[in-house]
Amino acid sequence: MLNEKFYARDTVSVAKDLLGKIMVHETSQGITSGIILETEAYLENDPACHAYRGMTKRNATMFGPPGKAYVYLIYGIHYCFNAVTKEEGTGEAVLVRSIYPLEGIELMRERRGGKCHNARLSCGPGNLCKSMGINAQHDTISLENSPLQIKFDNIKVSSEDIGVSKRIGLSKGNDLYLRFYLKGYEKFVSGR
Repeated sequence: MLNEKFYARDTVSVAKDLLGKIMVHETSQGITSGIILETEAYLENDPACHAYRGMTKRNATMFGPPGKAYVYLIYGIHYCFNAVTKEEGTGEAVLVRSIYPLEGIELMRERRGGKCHNARLSCGPGNLCKSMGINAQHDTISLENSPLQIKFDNIKVSSEDIGVSKRIGLSKGNDLYLRFYLKGYEKFVSGR
């Protein structure tokens, strides 16, 4: 599994390096997992970053040690999962936007309400959290030694395999090219 040293680096590098890694969540209902296909980097000097205006109760996890989960509720409906990066006190993270489902596909489908095509099960940060069973209780947990982890894999990802675009769904900072995705999996990612 990835350790704190992996996350305690430049956030853009972490966002790219998470592509192709395996996200796993073990719950009492079962195990769900998938290959990370899409990420977005959020930097402390970035107006779209929750840490942009400093630490608050809501974003305090972002300023904590790297390798922790930062999970928050958006629009009062959807949870979003992020991996905290850089050194403690910085306020940066990587949003995981989509995965390619591997294990627990029926459990993912059940969590999403029944009929849902595999390509859409974990496409978009809200759907990803719903299908993986991630919620506010996962905020601040270690991604190294908890039921929610990101692990190494056997997928070789080169710079040619990584697509780059502007982030999507933002009103601020949407001109920055900080969204990364694995080419060839476009039907599994949340934006074109």
